[in-house]
Amino acid sequence: MRGPVLVIDDDRKLRGLLTEYLARGGFQVIAAGRADDGLRLLRTEHPTIVILDVMLPGMDGFEACRAIRRESAVPIIMLTARGDVTDRVVGLELGADDYLAKPFEPRELIARIDAILRRGRAASDTWSFGDLRVDPARRAASMDGEPISLTTAEFDLLELLIRGRGRVLSRGHILDGVRGEAWDNLDRSIDVLVSRLRNKLGDDPRQPRYVRTVRGAGYAFVGAPNDDT
Repeated sequence: MRGPVLVIDDDRKLRGLLTEYLARGGFQVIAAGRADDGLRLLRTEHPTIVILDVMLPGMDGFEACRAIRRESAVPIIMLTARGDVTDRVVGLELGADDYLAKPFEPRELIARIDAILRRGRAASDTWSFGDLRVDPARRAASMDGEPISLTTAEFDLLELLIRGRGRVLSRGHILDGVRGEAWDNLDRSIDVLVSRLRNKLGDDPRQPRYVRTVRGAGYAFVGAPNDDT
């Protein structure tokens, strides 16, 4: 049995369908109809991924995403009824790893969950760039010895940029590399993700130490490796 997957959605029928389908896919499922109940389950059940609806009674999905990110880097897939670009960008800005518009095929949700969880792949090398240290095997990063709390997508972006250092990576390349499957072709999604990563690295885009914007082309990692990297 895989999981647990935490589903937070006020649609009782959809919760039941997702619980049944995810269980068939080998996942243990825990579910809540309200954000506050979901947050309690997050703290007690320690899910491997959260499926979070935007339209929730009381605390909505955006506020719930913000609350989750204050205490956990667990991957979050947000569900939005409209598939609205603004909703998606807001969700990404708040720390969501992926989004899916309703109605959707349960098989697509399973595929996205699997793609996110596959990113926990191991690697043997560790990188150091100035005060920044990145351990891909543990999927951990630290700055001057202090851990940096990165979401799944943020760490994937950092790893992708480091592995491609010396090259300019286009937004399309980053879309494919970070998602594991193509998102909608929305450049703004990548720009938001890069901005989140920069904030956590304390990187000034005007005088970048790590991530440089190449106008009209994409992004490049510019950190100089330490001697022991």
